[in-house]
Amino acid sequence: MTRPHRRSFEDLVAEGAAVPTDGWDFSWFEGRASEARPSWGYARAMAGRLAAAEAVLEVETGGGEVLDFALGLARRRPPLVVATEGWAPNAAKATALLRPRGVPVVTVAEDAPLPFADGAFDLVVSRHPVRPRWAETARVLAPGGTYFAQHVGPGSVFELVEFFLGPQPEANRDTRRPDRERAAAEAAGLRVVDLRAQTLRMEFHDIGAVVHFLRKVVWMVPGFTVDAYRDRLRALHERIGTEGSFVAHSTRHLFDARKV
Repeated sequence: MTRPHRRSFEDLVAEGAAVPTDGWDFSWFEGRASEARPSWGYARAMAGRLAAAEAVLEVETGGGEVLDFALGLARRRPPLVVATEGWAPNAAKATALLRPRGVPVVTVAEDAPLPFADGAFDLVVSRHPVRPRWAETARVLAPGGTYFAQHVGPGSVFELVEFFLGPQPEANRDTRRPDRERAAAEAAGLRVVDLRAQTLRMEFHDIGAVVHFLRKVVWMVPGFTVDAYRDRLRALHERIGTEGSFVAHSTRHLFDARKV
């Protein structure tokens, strides 16, 4: 492939607009964008939790990639593992990936009740849920059960958001705060035993990677299309050409909570 910085704006944008967005496999970004990873290594840590569990639920599995990776590392497979996903293309991809491991994928709308009995699981996991389902999580956990998840934090990648949308109200930056999520978890009957947060450097090296990212992570710039934001995309393409990359910062936090 020709190096991105030597390719035309139109060529890069067209490529970014054509890449499929299903699943949470970010390998396409290799060499085109990068993000530092949290020090706790969520997927590997999840593998350790799986090995000690009997009945596991992963909420919002995406394409099933993280659960598949963690199951492959776990020294012992739990007798029962179930995943949920709300977006049909992701559910299909997750089903194809996880079926060989004997993991059913249940399609559940984002705001619908989880279709499982009270106390059905001793471990609930989730990586980057759209919004935590505290009451439902507490309901399906058995007493003493664990919620182990990595969440997106406040103001994540806001340098990119504000490049396209302009300065945002403080209230928009202030969502997903770990302290507020802790309070909501405790109100639902969970005891938070560990909560860690980190800010991580991201870099976009070409405008095609920006286009693909905004199509994939749709809540960053709601309603994003190439045609609607072509002028801003061109301005960012020129900035990347001058500076070598566009730098932003993601925020992540790790939740480890027990059902009281």
